[in-house]
Formats: sequence, structure tokens, C-alpha cells
Amino acid sequence: MSLEFRHIAHAYGPVRALEDISFTARTGEITCLLGSSGCGKSTLLNLAAGLLPVQQGSILIDGKVLADPSNNPPPEKRPVGLVFQDGALFPHMTIANNVRFGTAEDAGSVVIDRWLERVGLQGLGERYPHELSGGQQQRAALARAMAPHPQVLLMDEPFASVDIVLRRRLRRDCRMLLRDQGATALVVTHDPHEALDIADRIAVMEAGQIVQFGTPAELRDHPATASVGATFGGAQVVEADRSGDALRTPFGKWHAGSVAGELPDAPSLELLVAADRLDLLKDDKGLRVRDIQPLDDTYRVVLANDEEAEITVETQSRISGDERYSVTPQRASVRAFPRA
Repeated sequence: MSLEFRHIAHAYGPVRALEDISFTARTGEITCLLGSSGCGKSTLLNLAAGLLPVQQGSILIDGKVLADPSNNPPPEKRPVGLVFQDGALFPHMTIANNVRFGTAEDAGSVVIDRWLERVGLQGLGERYPHELSGGQQQRAALARAMAPHPQVLLMDEPFASVDIVLRRRLRRDCRMLLRDQGATALVVTHDPHEALDIADRIAVMEAGQIVQFGTPAELRDHPATASVGATFGGAQVVEADRSGDALRTPFGKWHAGSVAGELPDAPSLELLVAADRLDLLKDDKGLRVRDIQPLDDTYRVVLANDEEAEITVETQSRISGDERYSVTPQRASVRAFPRA
């Protein structure tokens, strides 16, 4: 079942949290809402879950209206499953009874045991939540959410409360389980690595809007903004102003020929710059070296101007911390975007 948002807007009093959100989480796919704290991603998830009323726009499942301003069914009346950051298991129930809770009928032990096995908790059904590790609790929460066979699974930072090594395994196991069940899932995260690990498609959110929606490859290879490119391409963003054939940056003037493709027709730009596509040249009036980190066969060098603005360069050349250097990008190595 697909989950579609059409022209969703939401406000908390005078504060606009969401502005004209429209996209579709496709049937059988995992879609991630990615953004920093306060960007509106959890608000959007809570609207789909019925934890917040829809103020403007509509939410549809498989083309049928689930909620709009005139119709806001409560969470228990929606065909969705919920997984929260802390699992939110019932502490007075065994794990088996937690999983059984919410099933359409009083599921027998064989059905519950099968779900526990699917999430790697076989033999632990009679334990209570406090007797499980954080990762095991999240697995139990996932089984509880999926046991009633919801049409859509909504997950809010589901792996944030476990350590990084366990998080990777939990993400992998969760993706495989969702795939096996053919589930449509909407996952909220602030972690780009998590989104890349688990998602088929990613909606990147900034300040209550979706700035780009696409596959991980599309976001990496064709970013719509400099910030998206920096998030998924590992590059850094440098602000610049156009001055004839030159780009004035905090790190000196760069030639417009360093920009790949057509230069945007805008006076102020954001440049997406890869650290390994920058050249260093000794310059008594250049940038000072802040840090040198040896890597396998290169050096990662952090340089700063007199106003403490920093830029990172990766080079195979030996760099002296006592020297100053000018920094210039290689030809056609920079992507340029209009600066808002």
C-alpha cells in the first residue's frame, strides 16, 4: 500500500512547521525522512500516525483519503504500525504479550513465536522488557508493530537508542524483514548513513520543506542544493560572490572555470567542493595550517583564514604546519548553486 502526502502544511501557533509537503512512499518501499532537529520530519510522521490533526492538505493510503482537515481518525483506527525511538513496550507485559497486543485476533503462541523468530528473539517470549537489551527491545517493538499486518509502518528514529555497532546490524535486519513482508515503511532519521543503509528513497527536509526527493544515487549524483550534495557526496560548501570571471570566496579568488557545467546566473553562490580536488601552493599571504591528519597515502589538511573560516584539503604532498598556502580548485571540479 502506498502512503501519499498532498500539500500538507502544519503550524504550532504562529510557527510554521511544514509548508506544502507532497510526495509518495511507494508500495513495498522504505522511504526515509531525513533532516536535522526541528525540520518537521517527526511532525509529518505524527500526522500520518494520527497523533496530530491534519490542518491543511490530505494523507492517502493506496489512493484513498486517510486523513484531511474534516476527517482525522485516531491512531487505533488507522491501518498503520508505529515504532518509536525507545520502543515504548508495555513494562508489565511479557515480550510475547507485547507482540500479541493489537493483533486482529488473540494470536496463538505459534504465531507469536514465529514473529519472535523473525526478529531474532526466539525463546525470549516470557521475558519482560527490562530483562532485554536496548537492541532486543527495539526488535520486540518492531515485531509488535508488524504482527497486526499494518498497511504502512511508521518508524520514528527507531535505531537511535542503541550503540553504533548494534545499530548497523539492526538496520540491516530491519530492512530484510520489511523486504520479506513487502511492507511500505516511512522512517524518520537525522543520520544520512542510516538513510543510505535502509532507504529505497529519501526525502531531504529543511525548515519544513522537502528540498529533494529521490533514490540515494540520485541525491548523490544530482543534488538539488549544495547542502544535499555535502550530505551525500562528502563534499564541503563554500560561499562565493561572482566578480567577472572570478569567484570571491573566504579563501581567495577562484576562477569561474573551476565550476563544472554552466555557472548559475546569480550574484551569490554556494560551491560544492571536494577536499581531494583542491590544490595547495605555498603563499606567504595565504591560509595558515590548523591541522594535519595522516591518512593511508594522503594527508587531510585543515586550513583557516584570518577570520577563522576553515577549509579541508586532501593531498599526497607533504605539508608543513609552519607554512602558509593558497587553495585553488581544479578545473571543472566544483558544483555551483544559487545562494538563497
